[in-house]
Amino acid sequence: MTSLQQGTVDTFKEQFAGSVFEPTDAGYNEARQIWNAMIDRKPALIAKCSSVEDVVSAVNFGRDQSLLISVKGGGHNIAGNAVCDDGLMIDLSQMKDIEIDVEKRRAFVGPGCTLADFDAAAQMHGLATPLGINSTTGVAGLTLGGGFGWLSRKYGMTVDNLMSVDMVTADGRQTRASANENSDLFWGTRGGGGNFGIVTRFEFELHPVGPELLSGLMVFPFIQAKAVVTQFARFTETMPDELNVWLVIRHAPPLPFLPESVHGQPIVALAICYVGDPEAGEKLIAPLRSFGDPHGEHVGVQPFVNWQQAFDPLLTEGARNYWKSHNFVKLTDDVVTVALEYGDELPSPHCEIFIASIGGQTGRVAPDAMAYSSRDANYVMNVHARWETPAEDERCRQWARAFFDAAKPHASRGAYINFLSEDDTDRVEFAYGESYERLVEVKGKYDPENLFRINQNISPH
Repeated sequence: MTSLQQGTVDTFKEQFAGSVFEPTDAGYNEARQIWNAMIDRKPALIAKCSSVEDVVSAVNFGRDQSLLISVKGGGHNIAGNAVCDDGLMIDLSQMKDIEIDVEKRRAFVGPGCTLADFDAAAQMHGLATPLGINSTTGVAGLTLGGGFGWLSRKYGMTVDNLMSVDMVTADGRQTRASANENSDLFWGTRGGGGNFGIVTRFEFELHPVGPELLSGLMVFPFIQAKAVVTQFARFTETMPDELNVWLVIRHAPPLPFLPESVHGQPIVALAICYVGDPEAGEKLIAPLRSFGDPHGEHVGVQPFVNWQQAFDPLLTEGARNYWKSHNFVKLTDDVVTVALEYGDELPSPHCEIFIASIGGQTGRVAPDAMAYSSRDANYVMNVHARWETPAEDERCRQWARAFFDAAKPHASRGAYINFLSEDDTDRVEFAYGESYERLVEVKGKYDPENLFRINQNISPH
Protein backbone atom coordinates (compact mmCIF):
# COMPACT_ATOMS: atom_id res chain seq x y z
CA MET A 1 0.00 0.00 0.00
CA THR A 2 2.99 2.31 0.54
CA SER A 3 3.44 2.63 -3.24
CA LEU A 4 -0.22 3.59 -3.81
CA GLN A 5 -1.57 7.10 -3.52
CA GLN A 6 -4.87 7.31 -1.66
CA GLY A 7 -6.30 9.30 -4.53
CA THR A 8 -5.56 6.43 -6.90
CA VAL A 9 -7.38 4.02 -4.60
CA ASP A 10 -10.33 6.40 -4.26
CA THR A 11 -10.62 6.68 -8.04
CA PHE A 12 -10.65 2.89 -8.32
CA LYS A 13 -13.39 2.65 -5.70
CA GLU A 14 -15.55 5.18 -7.54
CA GLN A 15 -15.66 3.14 -10.75
CA PHE A 16 -15.97 -0.23 -8.97
CA ALA A 17 -19.56 -1.42 -8.36
CA GLY A 18 -18.65 -4.01 -5.74
CA SER A 19 -17.00 -3.49 -2.35
CA VAL A 20 -13.38 -2.49 -1.79
CA PHE A 21 -11.75 -3.05 1.61
CA GLU A 22 -8.62 -1.40 2.93
CA PRO A 23 -6.86 -2.76 6.06
CA THR A 24 -8.51 -0.20 8.35
CA ASP A 25 -12.04 -0.88 7.06
CA ALA A 26 -14.67 -2.79 8.99
CA GLY A 27 -15.08 -6.17 7.32
CA TYR A 28 -11.48 -6.34 6.06
CA ASN A 29 -10.36 -9.07 8.45
CA GLU A 30 -13.44 -11.16 7.73
CA ALA A 31 -12.94 -10.75 3.97
CA ARG A 32 -9.33 -11.96 4.06
CA GLN A 33 -10.09 -15.17 5.97
CA ILE A 34 -10.09 -18.41 4.01
CA TRP A 35 -10.70 -22.08 4.75
CA ASN A 36 -7.17 -23.00 5.88
CA ALA A 37 -6.37 -21.22 9.15
CA MET A 38 -2.65 -21.75 8.50
CA ILE A 39 -2.87 -18.89 6.01
CA ASP A 40 -2.72 -15.42 7.59
CA ARG A 41 -1.97 -12.96 4.80
CA LYS A 42 -2.88 -9.30 4.60
CA PRO A 43 -3.66 -7.79 1.20
CA ALA A 44 -3.31 -4.06 0.64
CA LEU A 45 -6.77 -4.08 -0.97
CA ILE A 46 -9.61 -6.56 -1.28
CA ALA A 47 -11.94 -6.04 -4.25
CA LYS A 48 -15.22 -7.97 -3.97
CA CYS A 49 -16.52 -8.12 -7.52
CA SER A 50 -20.22 -7.99 -8.35
CA SER A 51 -19.92 -8.31 -12.14
CA VAL A 52 -17.60 -9.13 -15.02
CA GLU A 53 -17.00 -5.40 -15.42
CA ASP A 54 -15.71 -5.31 -11.84
CA VAL A 55 -13.28 -8.13 -12.66
CA VAL A 56 -11.99 -6.19 -15.67
CA SER A 57 -11.56 -3.05 -13.54
CA ALA A 58 -9.73 -4.96 -10.81
CA VAL A 59 -7.36 -6.69 -13.24
CA ASN A 60 -6.56 -3.41 -15.00
CA PHE A 61 -6.00 -1.61 -11.70
CA GLY A 62 -3.77 -4.34 -10.29
CA ARG A 63 -1.72 -4.56 -13.48
CA ASP A 64 -1.36 -0.79 -13.95
CA GLN A 65 -0.32 -0.32 -10.31
CA SER A 66 2.13 -3.26 -10.45
CA LEU A 67 0.35 -5.00 -7.60
CA LEU A 68 0.62 -8.66 -6.69
CA ILE A 69 -2.76 -10.21 -7.53
CA SER A 70 -4.51 -13.16 -5.91
CA VAL A 71 -7.93 -14.50 -6.89
CA LYS A 72 -10.54 -15.94 -4.52
CA GLY A 73 -13.42 -18.14 -5.63
CA GLY A 74 -14.41 -20.41 -2.74
CA GLY A 75 -11.21 -19.77 -0.74
CA HIS A 76 -10.73 -23.50 -0.19
CA ASN A 77 -7.32 -24.00 -1.82
CA ILE A 78 -4.95 -25.70 0.63
CA ALA A 79 -2.00 -23.49 -0.36
CA GLY A 80 -3.99 -20.35 0.38
CA ASN A 81 -3.67 -18.96 -3.14
CA ALA A 82 -6.85 -16.92 -2.68
CA VAL A 83 -5.04 -14.31 -0.61
CA CYS A 84 -1.72 -12.45 -0.91
CA ASP A 85 0.36 -10.15 1.26
CA ASP A 86 0.50 -6.43 0.36
CA GLY A 87 -1.23 -6.86 -2.99
CA LEU A 88 -4.72 -6.93 -4.50
CA MET A 89 -7.08 -9.77 -3.60
CA ILE A 90 -9.79 -10.10 -6.27
CA ASP A 91 -12.75 -11.79 -4.57
CA LEU A 92 -15.32 -13.47 -6.82
CA SER A 93 -17.40 -15.04 -4.05
CA GLN A 94 -20.44 -12.82 -4.73
CA MET A 95 -20.69 -13.88 -8.38
CA LYS A 96 -22.99 -16.86 -7.87
CA ASP A 97 -25.24 -16.89 -10.93
CA ILE A 98 -26.24 -20.35 -12.18
CA GLU A 99 -28.30 -21.19 -15.26
CA ILE A 100 -29.40 -24.75 -16.06
CA ASP A 101 -30.40 -25.61 -19.63
CA VAL A 102 -32.32 -28.83 -19.06
CA GLU A 103 -32.95 -29.58 -22.73
CA LYS A 104 -29.28 -29.26 -23.75
CA ARG A 105 -28.00 -30.58 -20.40
CA ARG A 106 -25.73 -27.61 -19.86
CA ALA A 107 -24.93 -25.57 -16.76
CA PHE A 108 -23.58 -22.01 -16.80
CA VAL A 109 -21.93 -21.33 -13.47
CA GLY A 110 -20.48 -18.18 -11.90
CA PRO A 111 -16.98 -18.22 -10.35
CA GLY A 112 -18.21 -17.62 -6.81
CA CYS A 113 -20.41 -20.73 -6.68
CA THR A 114 -19.67 -23.55 -4.30
CA LEU A 115 -20.32 -27.21 -5.00
CA ALA A 116 -23.46 -26.92 -2.85
CA ASP A 117 -24.78 -24.10 -5.06
CA PHE A 118 -24.14 -26.02 -8.27
CA ASP A 119 -25.41 -29.38 -6.99
CA ALA A 120 -28.65 -27.87 -5.66
CA ALA A 121 -29.45 -26.11 -8.95
CA ALA A 122 -28.66 -29.12 -11.16
CA GLN A 123 -30.28 -31.73 -8.93
CA MET A 124 -33.60 -29.91 -9.13
CA HIS A 125 -33.67 -31.45 -12.62
CA GLY A 126 -32.02 -34.79 -11.78
CA LEU A 127 -28.74 -33.66 -13.35
CA ALA A 128 -25.14 -33.34 -12.14
CA THR A 129 -21.54 -33.11 -13.28
CA PRO A 130 -18.49 -34.60 -11.52
CA LEU A 131 -17.35 -32.30 -8.72
CA GLY A 132 -15.54 -32.78 -5.39
CA ILE A 133 -16.76 -34.22 -2.09
CA ASN A 134 -16.94 -31.14 0.18
CA SER A 135 -19.88 -28.89 -0.62
CA THR A 136 -18.19 -25.69 0.59
CA THR A 137 -15.42 -26.04 -2.03
CA GLY A 138 -15.47 -23.44 -4.81
CA VAL A 139 -16.39 -24.68 -8.28
CA ALA A 140 -13.79 -22.43 -9.92
CA GLY A 141 -10.65 -23.61 -8.16
CA LEU A 142 -11.72 -27.24 -8.18
CA THR A 143 -12.38 -27.16 -11.92
CA LEU A 144 -9.25 -25.28 -12.97
CA GLY A 145 -7.08 -27.85 -11.20
CA GLY A 146 -8.81 -30.88 -12.74
CA GLY A 147 -11.56 -31.85 -10.30
CA PHE A 148 -12.76 -35.33 -9.32
CA GLY A 149 -15.31 -36.89 -7.00
CA TRP A 150 -17.96 -39.57 -6.63
CA LEU A 151 -19.15 -39.34 -10.24
CA SER A 152 -15.74 -39.34 -11.90
CA ARG A 153 -15.41 -43.05 -12.62
CA LYS A 154 -18.67 -42.84 -14.60
CA TYR A 155 -18.40 -39.37 -16.15
CA GLY A 156 -14.73 -38.35 -15.94
CA MET A 157 -12.86 -35.47 -14.36
CA THR A 158 -14.58 -32.13 -13.86
CA VAL A 159 -12.48 -30.69 -16.71
CA ASP A 160 -13.63 -33.52 -19.00
CA ASN A 161 -17.11 -32.00 -18.66
CA LEU A 162 -16.08 -28.38 -19.15
CA MET A 163 -17.43 -27.09 -22.47
CA SER A 164 -16.30 -23.45 -22.44
CA VAL A 165 -15.16 -20.60 -20.23
CA ASP A 166 -15.51 -16.83 -20.29
CA MET A 167 -12.29 -15.27 -19.03
CA VAL A 168 -10.66 -11.93 -18.30
CA THR A 169 -7.04 -12.16 -19.39
CA ALA A 170 -4.04 -10.25 -18.06
CA ASP A 171 -4.53 -7.40 -20.54
CA GLY A 172 -8.11 -6.87 -19.31
CA ARG A 173 -9.80 -8.41 -22.36
CA GLN A 174 -12.95 -10.48 -22.06
CA THR A 175 -12.26 -13.73 -23.89
CA ARG A 176 -14.15 -16.93 -24.58
CA ALA A 177 -12.35 -20.25 -24.82
CA SER A 178 -13.77 -23.55 -26.06
CA ALA A 179 -12.87 -26.33 -28.44
CA ASN A 180 -13.62 -23.93 -31.32
CA GLU A 181 -12.54 -20.58 -29.86
CA ASN A 182 -9.05 -19.91 -28.56
CA SER A 183 -8.57 -23.66 -28.36
CA ASP A 184 -5.02 -23.33 -27.00
CA LEU A 185 -6.32 -21.33 -24.05
CA PHE A 186 -9.12 -23.85 -23.52
CA TRP A 187 -6.57 -26.67 -23.54
CA GLY A 188 -4.52 -24.92 -20.85
CA THR A 189 -7.48 -23.88 -18.73
CA ARG A 190 -8.58 -27.50 -18.28
CA GLY A 191 -6.12 -28.33 -15.52
CA GLY A 192 -3.72 -25.38 -15.72
CA GLY A 193 -5.09 -23.66 -12.63
CA GLY A 194 -5.55 -19.91 -12.59
CA ASN A 195 -2.45 -19.27 -14.67
CA PHE A 196 -4.06 -17.72 -17.76
CA GLY A 197 -6.72 -15.35 -16.46
CA ILE A 198 -9.81 -15.07 -14.29
CA VAL A 199 -12.74 -17.24 -15.38
CA THR A 200 -16.03 -15.38 -15.00
CA ARG A 201 -18.33 -18.14 -16.29
CA PHE A 202 -18.02 -21.91 -16.69
CA GLU A 203 -20.12 -24.01 -19.06
CA PHE A 204 -20.47 -27.67 -18.03
CA GLU A 205 -22.02 -30.75 -19.54
CA LEU A 206 -24.62 -32.34 -17.25
CA HIS A 207 -25.59 -36.00 -16.82
CA PRO A 208 -28.66 -37.76 -15.38
CA VAL A 209 -27.87 -38.50 -11.73
CA GLY A 210 -30.24 -39.29 -8.88
CA PRO A 211 -31.68 -37.21 -7.41
CA GLU A 212 -31.44 -40.17 -5.00
CA LEU A 213 -28.77 -42.83 -5.13
CA LEU A 214 -27.14 -45.55 -3.04
CA SER A 215 -24.36 -44.20 -0.83
CA GLY A 216 -22.94 -44.32 2.67
CA LEU A 217 -20.22 -45.57 5.00
CA MET A 218 -18.95 -48.87 6.37
CA VAL A 219 -16.68 -48.49 9.41
CA PHE A 220 -14.16 -51.12 10.55
CA PRO A 221 -11.81 -51.18 13.57
CA PHE A 222 -8.23 -50.21 12.76
CA ILE A 223 -7.00 -53.54 14.13
CA GLN A 224 -8.50 -55.07 10.96
CA ALA A 225 -6.92 -52.41 8.72
CA LYS A 226 -4.52 -54.69 6.86
CA ALA A 227 -7.29 -56.99 5.68
CA VAL A 228 -9.62 -54.11 4.83
CA VAL A 229 -7.08 -52.02 2.92
CA THR A 230 -5.66 -55.03 1.04
CA GLN A 231 -9.11 -56.19 -0.06
CA PHE A 232 -10.10 -52.62 -0.94
CA ALA A 233 -7.05 -52.40 -3.21
CA ARG A 234 -8.05 -55.52 -5.13
CA PHE A 235 -11.82 -54.90 -5.17
CA THR A 236 -11.46 -51.44 -6.70
CA GLU A 237 -9.42 -52.78 -9.62
CA THR A 238 -12.44 -54.54 -11.13
CA MET A 239 -15.52 -52.63 -9.90
CA PRO A 240 -17.78 -51.15 -12.62
CA ASP A 241 -17.63 -47.46 -13.50
CA GLU A 242 -20.97 -46.81 -11.81
CA LEU A 243 -19.50 -47.77 -8.42
CA ASN A 244 -17.01 -45.70 -6.47
CA VAL A 245 -15.45 -46.74 -3.16
CA TRP A 246 -12.96 -44.58 -1.25
CA LEU A 247 -10.99 -45.49 1.85
CA VAL A 248 -10.35 -43.31 4.90
CA ILE A 249 -8.08 -43.97 7.90
CA ARG A 250 -8.72 -41.67 10.85
CA HIS A 251 -10.15 -41.51 14.37
CA ALA A 252 -13.88 -42.14 14.44
CA PRO A 253 -16.02 -39.01 14.58
CA PRO A 254 -19.17 -39.17 16.74
CA LEU A 255 -21.33 -40.69 14.03
CA PRO A 256 -24.78 -41.64 15.33
CA PHE A 257 -24.68 -45.17 13.87
CA LEU A 258 -21.47 -46.02 15.76
CA PRO A 259 -21.39 -47.15 19.41
CA GLU A 260 -20.21 -44.35 21.68
CA SER A 261 -17.26 -46.50 22.74
CA VAL A 262 -15.94 -46.30 19.16
CA HIS A 263 -15.94 -42.49 19.02
CA GLY A 264 -12.38 -41.20 18.92
CA GLN A 265 -10.91 -44.63 18.23
CA PRO A 266 -8.78 -45.38 15.12
CA ILE A 267 -10.87 -46.78 12.27
CA VAL A 268 -10.85 -47.65 8.59
CA ALA A 269 -13.93 -46.47 6.69
CA LEU A 270 -15.19 -47.31 3.21
CA ALA A 271 -17.16 -44.49 1.57
CA ILE A 272 -19.51 -45.79 -1.14
CA CYS A 273 -21.43 -44.17 -3.98
CA TYR A 274 -23.30 -46.02 -6.75
CA VAL A 275 -24.64 -44.16 -9.79
CA GLY A 276 -27.36 -46.51 -10.99
CA ASP A 277 -30.17 -48.77 -9.84
CA PRO A 278 -29.87 -49.15 -6.04
CA GLU A 279 -30.77 -52.86 -6.12
CA ALA A 280 -27.91 -53.56 -8.51
CA GLY A 281 -25.66 -51.45 -6.32
CA GLU A 282 -26.56 -53.40 -3.19
CA LYS A 283 -25.45 -56.63 -4.85
CA LEU A 284 -22.15 -55.07 -5.90
CA ILE A 285 -21.28 -53.71 -2.47
CA ALA A 286 -22.27 -56.84 -0.51
CA PRO A 287 -18.69 -58.22 -0.58
CA LEU A 288 -17.38 -55.10 1.17
CA ARG A 289 -19.02 -56.20 4.42
CA SER A 290 -16.85 -59.30 4.47
CA PHE A 291 -13.62 -57.29 4.50
CA GLY A 292 -13.74 -57.39 8.29
CA ASP A 293 -16.08 -57.20 11.27
CA PRO A 294 -17.61 -53.72 10.97
CA HIS A 295 -18.28 -51.43 13.91
CA GLY A 296 -21.31 -50.31 11.96
CA GLU A 297 -22.59 -48.97 8.68
CA HIS A 298 -24.93 -46.35 7.31
CA VAL A 299 -25.63 -47.23 3.68
CA GLY A 300 -28.87 -46.59 1.85
CA VAL A 301 -30.68 -44.57 -0.75
CA GLN A 302 -30.48 -40.84 -0.08
CA PRO A 303 -30.47 -37.57 -2.04
CA PHE A 304 -27.20 -37.01 -3.87
CA VAL A 305 -27.01 -33.49 -2.44
CA ASN A 306 -27.02 -34.98 1.07
CA TRP A 307 -24.18 -37.35 0.23
CA GLN A 308 -22.23 -34.45 -1.26
CA GLN A 309 -22.43 -32.77 2.15
CA ALA A 310 -21.74 -35.84 4.29
CA PHE A 311 -18.09 -34.94 4.95
CA ASP A 312 -18.65 -31.22 5.52
CA PRO A 313 -18.61 -31.52 9.35
CA LEU A 314 -15.06 -32.94 9.17
CA LEU A 315 -13.85 -30.16 6.86
CA THR A 316 -15.14 -26.96 8.42
CA GLU A 317 -13.13 -23.77 8.08
CA GLY A 318 -10.98 -22.45 10.93
CA ALA A 319 -8.72 -25.49 11.47
CA ARG A 320 -5.06 -25.67 10.48
CA ASN A 321 -4.48 -27.90 7.45
CA TYR A 322 -1.50 -29.29 5.57
CA TRP A 323 -1.69 -31.79 2.71
CA LYS A 324 0.71 -34.05 0.84
CA SER A 325 -0.45 -36.17 -2.06
CA HIS A 326 0.57 -38.93 -4.48
CA ASN A 327 -0.96 -40.60 -7.53
CA PHE A 328 -0.91 -44.38 -7.90
CA VAL A 329 -1.60 -46.69 -10.81
CA LYS A 330 -1.95 -49.64 -8.41
CA LEU A 331 -2.13 -50.00 -4.63
CA THR A 332 0.65 -52.52 -4.15
CA ASP A 333 1.39 -54.36 -0.92
CA ASP A 334 4.17 -51.82 -0.30
CA VAL A 335 1.71 -48.94 -0.51
CA VAL A 336 -0.62 -50.73 1.88
CA THR A 337 2.22 -51.28 4.36
CA VAL A 338 3.20 -47.61 4.35
CA ALA A 339 -0.41 -46.47 4.75
CA LEU A 340 -0.92 -48.77 7.73
CA GLU A 341 2.34 -47.67 9.37
CA TYR A 342 1.47 -44.00 9.29
CA GLY A 343 -2.23 -44.61 9.87
CA ASP A 344 -1.20 -46.08 13.20
CA GLU A 345 0.58 -42.83 14.11
CA LEU A 346 -2.03 -40.14 13.44
CA PRO A 347 -0.71 -37.06 15.27
CA SER A 348 -4.11 -35.41 15.80
CA PRO A 349 -7.67 -36.72 16.13
CA HIS A 350 -8.51 -34.67 13.00
CA CYS A 351 -5.78 -36.09 10.76
CA GLU A 352 -6.68 -38.62 8.11
CA ILE A 353 -5.42 -40.56 5.14
CA PHE A 354 -7.84 -40.92 2.28
CA ILE A 355 -7.41 -42.89 -0.90
CA ALA A 356 -9.74 -41.87 -3.70
CA SER A 357 -10.54 -44.34 -6.46
CA ILE A 358 -10.77 -42.69 -9.85
CA GLY A 359 -9.85 -44.59 -13.01
CA GLY A 360 -12.83 -45.64 -15.12
CA GLN A 361 -13.76 -42.86 -17.52
CA THR A 362 -11.00 -40.58 -16.19
CA GLY A 363 -8.41 -42.91 -17.73
CA ARG A 364 -9.99 -43.08 -21.19
CA VAL A 365 -9.05 -39.54 -22.18
CA ALA A 366 -5.73 -39.02 -23.97
CA PRO A 367 -3.05 -37.53 -21.68
CA ASP A 368 -2.42 -34.68 -24.14
CA ALA A 369 -6.10 -33.81 -24.67
CA MET A 370 -5.88 -31.05 -22.06
CA ALA A 371 -3.52 -29.70 -19.41
CA TYR A 372 -4.64 -32.30 -16.85
CA SER A 373 -2.54 -35.26 -17.99
CA SER A 374 -2.45 -37.81 -15.13
CA ARG A 375 -4.69 -40.27 -16.93
CA ASP A 376 -2.93 -43.33 -15.52
CA ALA A 377 -3.84 -42.31 -11.95
CA ASN A 378 -6.31 -44.90 -10.73
CA TYR A 379 -5.92 -43.68 -7.16
CA VAL A 380 -5.13 -40.35 -5.51
CA MET A 381 -3.92 -40.47 -1.93
CA ASN A 382 -4.21 -37.35 0.21
CA VAL A 383 -2.28 -37.24 3.48
CA HIS A 384 -4.48 -34.76 5.28
CA ALA A 385 -2.92 -33.33 8.41
CA ARG A 386 -5.48 -31.24 10.30
CA TRP A 387 -5.22 -29.80 13.78
CA GLU A 388 -6.34 -26.92 15.99
CA THR A 389 -3.41 -25.02 17.54
CA PRO A 390 -0.06 -23.58 16.36
CA ALA A 391 1.67 -25.69 19.00
CA GLU A 392 0.82 -28.77 16.92
CA ASP A 393 2.18 -27.38 13.64
CA GLU A 394 5.55 -29.06 13.53
CA ARG A 395 4.40 -32.48 14.73
CA CYS A 396 1.52 -32.70 12.26
CA ARG A 397 3.41 -31.36 9.25
CA GLN A 398 6.35 -33.66 9.96
CA TRP A 399 4.05 -36.67 10.05
CA ALA A 400 2.57 -35.75 6.66
CA ARG A 401 6.00 -35.15 5.11
CA ALA A 402 7.42 -38.40 6.46
CA PHE A 403 4.43 -40.34 5.12
CA PHE A 404 4.77 -38.61 1.74
CA ASP A 405 8.48 -39.51 1.55
CA ALA A 406 7.88 -43.13 2.54
CA ALA A 407 5.17 -43.58 -0.12
CA LYS A 408 7.05 -41.74 -2.88
CA PRO A 409 8.98 -44.77 -4.28
CA HIS A 410 5.67 -46.51 -5.00
CA ALA A 411 3.83 -43.55 -6.55
CA SER A 412 3.22 -42.97 -10.24
CA ARG A 413 4.05 -39.90 -12.29
CA GLY A 414 2.18 -36.64 -11.97
CA ALA A 415 0.33 -35.05 -9.08
CA TYR A 416 -3.05 -33.46 -8.48
CA ILE A 417 -2.33 -29.74 -8.30
CA ASN A 418 -5.35 -28.95 -6.12
CA PHE A 419 -3.70 -30.98 -3.35
CA LEU A 420 -0.30 -29.21 -3.52
CA SER A 421 0.53 -27.19 -0.40
CA GLU A 422 2.35 -23.85 -0.47
CA ASP A 423 5.75 -25.56 -0.05
CA ASP A 424 5.15 -27.83 -3.08
CA THR A 425 6.16 -25.31 -5.76
CA ASP A 426 9.00 -27.58 -6.84
CA ARG A 427 6.45 -30.24 -7.84
CA VAL A 428 4.51 -28.14 -10.37
CA GLU A 429 6.47 -29.25 -13.43
CA PHE A 430 6.35 -32.86 -12.20
CA ALA A 431 2.59 -32.58 -11.69
CA TYR A 432 2.00 -31.62 -15.32
CA GLY A 433 4.50 -34.03 -16.83
CA GLU A 434 4.52 -33.93 -20.61
CA SER A 435 1.96 -31.10 -20.65
CA TYR A 436 4.32 -28.65 -18.96
CA GLU A 437 6.22 -27.28 -21.96
CA ARG A 438 3.00 -26.67 -23.85
CA LEU A 439 1.60 -24.90 -20.79
CA VAL A 440 4.62 -22.60 -20.75
CA GLU A 441 3.84 -21.65 -24.36
CA VAL A 442 0.19 -20.89 -23.55
CA LYS A 443 1.24 -18.88 -20.51
CA GLY A 444 3.68 -16.88 -22.60
CA LYS A 445 0.92 -16.01 -25.06
CA TYR A 446 -1.83 -15.02 -22.63
CA ASP A 447 0.09 -13.83 -19.54
CA PRO A 448 3.66 -13.05 -20.67
CA GLU A 449 4.41 -10.89 -17.60
CA ASN A 450 3.11 -13.57 -15.18
CA LEU A 451 0.52 -11.24 -13.66
CA PHE A 452 -1.38 -14.29 -12.38
CA ARG A 453 1.33 -16.00 -10.37
CA ILE A 454 -0.28 -16.61 -6.97
CA ASN A 455 -1.17 -20.17 -7.97
CA GLN A 456 0.63 -23.39 -8.81
CA ASN A 457 2.62 -21.21 -11.13
CA ILE A 458 3.74 -21.90 -14.66
CA SER A 459 6.41 -19.39 -15.50
CA PRO A 460 6.18 -17.97 -19.04
CA HIS A 461 9.97 -17.68 -19.20
